Amino acid sequence: MGADQRSEERTVVVTGAGRGLGAATVLALLDRPNTTVIAVSRDLSVLREATKGHGRMVPVELDLRSPEAALELARTLGQRRIHALVHNAGILHKADMGMHDRPRLEALYLTNVIAPLELSQALVQNLRGDPPGHIVHIGSMGGFQDSVKFPGLVAYSASKAALACMAQCLAEEFKDQGIRSNCLAIGSVDTDMLRAAFPGFRAGTTAEAMGAYIAEFALKGHKLFNGKVLPVSATTP
Repeated sequence: MGADQRSEERTVVVTGAGRGLGAATVLALLDRPNTTVIAVSRDLSVLREATKGHGRMVPVELDLRSPEAALELARTLGQRRIHALVHNAGILHKADMGMHDRPRLEALYLTNVIAPLELSQALVQNLRGDPPGHIVHIGSMGGFQDSVKFPGLVAYSASKAALACMAQCLAEEFKDQGIRSNCLAIGSVDTDMLRAAFPGFRAGTTAEAMGAYIAEFALKGHKLFNGKVLPVSATTP
């Protein structure tokens, strides 16, 4: 562990922190010294129990689909410096063609695409600085160009493709402001969402293992990457 990691206080915002990959990322970050996590989710009851008594976890219960969510989080953070913002919140939409309906599509894109953009622009002042703030978009191999695609997941995969493009665009938008932006296109991880997408399939990668990888990348990935979409996958799906 480098001297900078031992001595420097770091603050990371993780959305979708209530369960699954988000909760695993929060726990991995809390294992690191001098790292405070702002955990954002509509329901943090499970995470609160797992982190009971942990003073470096700051819970923020917030519905990111609300029009005021980004500004509300910005007000909560105030002038606090944010070293990384992990856009992990996401929902699954799986449906046969002919069964896609407007309300579910709107909810999907509000969560998977619109909320990350609104949060990124609302927290610019918090992310600016030295070392550069790092925005990490948690994408999917389903939205990675030329990857294998699966029936029923057209809307979900397209939303993750939009998120990957957003990560690249934000690197350009923020290039003069001391902010880096990247996307991790995650493959199969043993979570409730994966089991809903692929019933009967068991992923070989645990949420804990991937959460540890995301935590490491959030804190260090800005040193080597900017505007990149990086596949992180051992299997297909």
